[in-house]
Amino acid sequence: MLLAARDLHVEFPGRWGGAPARAVDGVDLDVPEGSIVALVGESGCGKSTLVRTLLGLERPLRGSVEFDGAPVRYGSRALKAYRRQVQLVLQDPTGALNPRHTVYEAVAEGLRIHGKAALKGREESAVVAGSLARAGLRPPERFFQRYPHELSGGQRQRVVIAGALVLEPRLLVADEPVASLDASVRGEILKLLLRLRADEGLSALVVTHDLGLAWNIADRVAVMYLGRIVESGPVEEILRDPKHPYTRALLSVLPESTVDEPVVLVDEPPDPTRIPRGCRFHPRCPVLQSGAAAAAGVDDKCRTVDLPLVHQAGVACHYVAAVAGASATERTQANTSAS
Repeated sequence: MLLAARDLHVEFPGRWGGAPARAVDGVDLDVPEGSIVALVGESGCGKSTLVRTLLGLERPLRGSVEFDGAPVRYGSRALKAYRRQVQLVLQDPTGALNPRHTVYEAVAEGLRIHGKAALKGREESAVVAGSLARAGLRPPERFFQRYPHELSGGQRQRVVIAGALVLEPRLLVADEPVASLDASVRGEILKLLLRLRADEGLSALVVTHDLGLAWNIADRVAVMYLGRIVESGPVEEILRDPKHPYTRALLSVLPESTVDEPVVLVDEPPDPTRIPRGCRFHPRCPVLQSGAAAAAGVDDKCRTVDLPLVHQAGVACHYVAAVAGASATERTQANTSAS
């Protein structure tokens, strides 16, 4: 496994001595080599904090992050070498680029920070040109002396991607990589990420609130709610047959959705300083509100019994487990009767 998080917890102090905010509250997440994984969820669910922890920018309260089978050591020299292998692509290219720096300076910045270890005996200008070309800016020399304000939004995002590629990472972490772009440009950037995976074997963790984007680009999807992964698995499996009520709600608003009717969630996401008992989604869960959970005999469990962490593939939902168990029992009984 290229990147793996195990039982990751990150907390921030509460205001005025109040309860801490459990931003990441037990997460297992894997990014296999050569694959694109989409991390999906509403704003405030903990996606950004999880990403910062995976990048070594936040220190976990407990749990671990492993890269290529070795633990990431926070606060050590090894962290600098790790960051050459895992590069961040920010959401807003305008904010990510210094308006006083040329494209050449913006892309070369990473090389200058990491020095000889990044150049590997090559000329800086050749490495910068190669990265711009890989990001789709050709001929690259034409962009060297241009400034961000002279570029289109799509070109600026390509410069940001080139700045990540210049260090020859094995994994890109893309935080809402097309959210600030026009619809006409989004497809081009997504095709670029897919080409980098297909041609160079580059892996990516794409953070988004848009399940439609995940549908178009990802191999696997992890759905996050209030600090935890609630459903995870192959993209076709999750998006064609979503199990968790939260995943179904996110998916129901897409034009290509397989969910019959739009699911409207009531209230705002809960406060991470006051995570509910039992299933953390239960105060907003349409299955519980409709009485389906009570009919399955799990409504009390939904409100009081916590769920195990989702790892690799699975769903954290008492109702889904009960329905699956009932179906398995019925199949067993049918097979017994037939024999």
